[in-house]
Amino acid sequence: MKELTDQQIARQDYVDNAIYDLINELIPSDKELDWDIEIIGKVRDTVQALLVERGICTEQDFYPYI
Repeated sequence: MKELTDQQIARQDYVDNAIYDLINELIPSDKELDWDIEIIGKVRDTVQALLVERGICTEQDFYPYI
């Protein structure tokens, strides 16, 4: 069974954390979103689709997976 490398896991963490931080920056109040991987995943999928569609990167480069 193949596993993600440490570098790939670090990339996943980076992307998810960046999206979480962005969402919290965009909230127009002093509230903060609790960590919600469902919301983060929806944003991640949308951003990934746009970047791949425009040929900026591959799905694997943006968010490594097995």
